[in-house]
Amino acid sequence: MMQAKRYLAVPSGDPAGIGPEIIVKALKAVRLPIDIGVIVIADAPVFAKVATDLGLKADFDAVVNDEEELKRAIQGGSRKILYTQHIVDMNQFAYGKINAMCGRAAYVSAETAVHLVQKGFARAVVTPPLHKEALKAAGIEHIGYTEILSALTSTKKAITMFDTMGLKIFFHSRHLSLRKACDAVTKESLVDTIVTCDRISKSNPAFDQRLSLAVAGLNPHSGEHGLFGDEEVVSIEPAINDARAKGIDVVGPIGADSVFYQTRMGKYRAVISLYHDQGHIAAKTYDFNRTISITWDLPFLRTSVDHGTAFDIAGKGLADPNGMIRALEVAAEYTCSKEEIL
Repeated sequence: MMQAKRYLAVPSGDPAGIGPEIIVKALKAVRLPIDIGVIVIADAPVFAKVATDLGLKADFDAVVNDEEELKRAIQGGSRKILYTQHIVDMNQFAYGKINAMCGRAAYVSAETAVHLVQKGFARAVVTPPLHKEALKAAGIEHIGYTEILSALTSTKKAITMFDTMGLKIFFHSRHLSLRKACDAVTKESLVDTIVTCDRISKSNPAFDQRLSLAVAGLNPHSGEHGLFGDEEVVSIEPAINDARAKGIDVVGPIGADSVFYQTRMGKYRAVISLYHDQGHIAAKTYDFNRTISITWDLPFLRTSVDHGTAFDIAGKGLADPNGMIRALEVAAEYTCSKEEIL
């Protein structure tokens, strides 16, 4: 068997959620290139319990405890490796419950994944869901993977993009209240977002370079020239004009009730969503289970499922692994040419 040359680091997510289940299911179903391997970072007893409870097989070629054992597993040709951590006390573990212990386990597994990339063991990070309240209970100040990975790598501004079966959506802002998200739409900040998204999309062959970048409107009907709000007139249109003056092929603002459909149909290279739910609703309505998130401008590629921990179905065998499968496949595809994605 050909030895894997590139590995994807997969943190556990919140152990009390569906993360371990979708990882186990995805590893069985995913079809990765023969030279791509996977390193899952997790508490082994959690995966053993999930496999036993749900009648699944935890399909690992090797279980390792440290970097030396990891080196030997890689040299021995293992393609599916469990890198164990020892945080979860199974006597205190329960599916579907907010637990500081599980929040800590999720954070540490992400921290280890970054370390493995930095040490050259892995090329990309592929994340299952974590739980914000569990992170908070564990004293973790960050509210999501993007913030965690940015802090761990001293990244000033990571860019989130959704890929839903070819529909590509960038986000101007993410976890802000709606009021604060509207305030965040300024001419200066939007120009910066447009320039960044153009650079990313122009440097990656996954985007159709012949097409324009689109900016969604903020208000209904893009404000109707100030009738329904003035953000388009004051901030968005001037930002687009400035970006065009820089030579960027960008159009808008285009009403949010149309631009996502038009982008899905191939009219635009990608669309910039101006706030969290504007783009999330469009992507998840199109295909909830196969929407994945890609984080750009980290020192490595990160792909992720775009659904939550689903505490209500954790431990019941009902979790759909398709998002995790796609996240692994997309990471493998993009890391085939590392230079093109960084």
